[in-house]
Amino acid sequence: MKRRHFLQFTGSTIAALSLSNLNNYAQVLAQATPRKLALLVGINKYPTNPRYVNLNGCVTDVALQEELLVNRFGFNRQDIIKLTSDSPLEFRPTRKNILQKFEEHLIKQAKPGDVVVFNFSGHGSRILDPNPIRDCSNAEFNDNYNSTLVVPDELQNDLAPDIMGRTLFLLRSALNTDNVTMLLDSCYSGGGTRGNYVIRSIPGDNLKPIPEEIAYQERWMKQLKLTPEELAKQRCAGTGKGIVIASAKRDEEAADVYFDGFHAGAFTYLLTQYLWQQTNTVDGTINQISDSVQKYGNTPFIDGNSKQPIYFINSKSTPPSDAVITKVEQSTITLWLGGVEADSLPTFQTGATFAAINNKGQASGKLQLTSPRNGLVATAKLIEPSKISILPGTPLKELSRIVPEDLRLNIGIDPSLANDITAASEALAKINRIQAVPAQTGNIPYPNGVEYILSRMTANYQAQLRKQYQGNLPPINSIGLFGEGLDIIPESFSQPGESVSQAVTRLDAKLKSLLATLIIKKTLNANSSQLDVEVAMNLAEQPNKIFARTATQQAKNNRQATQPQKLPLNKLFQFRVTNNTSENLHLAILLVDTSGGLVVAFPYKWNADDTQTLAPSQTLIIGEPSQLKLQAVQKGAAEALVIVSR
Repeated sequence: MKRRHFLQFTGSTIAALSLSNLNNYAQVLAQATPRKLALLVGINKYPTNPRYVNLNGCVTDVALQEELLVNRFGFNRQDIIKLTSDSPLEFRPTRKNILQKFEEHLIKQAKPGDVVVFNFSGHGSRILDPNPIRDCSNAEFNDNYNSTLVVPDELQNDLAPDIMGRTLFLLRSALNTDNVTMLLDSCYSGGGTRGNYVIRSIPGDNLKPIPEEIAYQERWMKQLKLTPEELAKQRCAGTGKGIVIASAKRDEEAADVYFDGFHAGAFTYLLTQYLWQQTNTVDGTINQISDSVQKYGNTPFIDGNSKQPIYFINSKSTPPSDAVITKVEQSTITLWLGGVEADSLPTFQTGATFAAINNKGQASGKLQLTSPRNGLVATAKLIEPSKISILPGTPLKELSRIVPEDLRLNIGIDPSLANDITAASEALAKINRIQAVPAQTGNIPYPNGVEYILSRMTANYQAQLRKQYQGNLPPINSIGLFGEGLDIIPESFSQPGESVSQAVTRLDAKLKSLLATLIIKKTLNANSSQLDVEVAMNLAEQPNKIFARTATQQAKNNRQATQPQKLPLNKLFQFRVTNNTSENLHLAILLVDTSGGLVVAFPYKWNADDTQTLAPSQTLIIGEPSQLKLQAVQKGAAEALVIVSR
């Protein structure tokens, strides 16, 4: 794609924004009732013991949740208690502190109708259950184990100090409100690492609970007047208070992931980023983020009435935002960029701009980033107007971003290449904008992240992948590409006997296509675009049945995005793009196939003199069989990137 063509289709789409006095948005949130209480737990550091592996993103998860709850859902900071690995001793996430703070902060204070949130980010496990549930249709039970939250206390011989699922159920039951949300970003499957991801699980199958855990459960059963039989019946029926949202199913792996400048739980980051932009029910929220979370190897699941608003709070009165002001010190303004999509983060650097908005979503000032971003934290200054009252809690919407001119596709060099690591680096260096990244020792081979990993298929990798891939795996000693989480990039592996240099030459076109997609994705801005555009999909044989739909956030008719169904193989499909603005718009549609290949689906003929426009109120159908046949021919995940511009 020539540069001038790309600029034709991605030119500025920002409308002129009127300036008005800023309402105190924080005051609007503070008026909300009822009381909202939260206990947020994040454990990065575990004992130096063969059972444990340290994590990197759990403390970040706590910050992600805190800023969301305060600035989007109206929690008061003093009603949020954080227990993290880097907190003072009183607020370390030990077993004693977690249980004590749950009792004192949540159980003793919550009244009927209050909102309670408990968030745990750390390792999960399974240990032997002295009183297992039997004859239950729920697959969570019917074995000899109980799922647990792993705390950073030392093991006591073969006894684990973990907090068991039975204990969590009792603590939920003890709360005086039904508006309870438990978010658990941990898992009970896997352990160790998967590619560049650390898995939030550690083994415990041969361990038993400490006596204090059983005694603690018995105390609560007595206080709640529950017999062991009644407790087992309630747990089997799933009649606990509120809602539990877990990051992964029982046999899946929750990932601790490096994003651009910070580590976090993939589930927690994608959940909170979505909630800055959208209001939804619990099931609507999880349905919308599931595809994104599944890219990291896990599927979130819900236990409880999922038709409730997320966190039992209707936040429709709060405007969607990309960022929020957290601190103002003279002319320096600190921002939290929790609502920015992960793919777009590298473009929010010095010079990018935001509009401050009031509680009606109206622009009230313009800020510009003044320093390099530190994870999700950035500093800014007010540039328009020069004098205005900017307060912490003010939401922000993106105005402009800066796509770095030196964007590169980072390719990790897997240790399986052994003596060919140097040859691999040299071969990749010959391809423009491709950066080879050698693996480092330690749990995370590429601490600053990579997009893909060049590797040999080993027997160990085949063993890890058999559960995920039902069909034939690439042969041992073949060379190809993995994703960062050890997922196979389709059509990238060949046959054994190929040299590394030959493999890189063979992959040249695919690497360039993956690079082009990486760059284009930096322009995606459906949440911040000022255009009202809708895109829908349907099968050609069913033109009146919408298969999937998405729209810019400016869409006036509140059309909700839908979770795409699985696209049938070898069936013709179409796109319907509707321009709801009063202006002519330029349009391009790029398809990324299952192997990472990039295809221009529209315009059908692309040249410098071709001005493909979409008229006001027009719906354009792309994929009319007489012009273009679009069909899926291979299983896998694919994407459609739609670029619309004035």
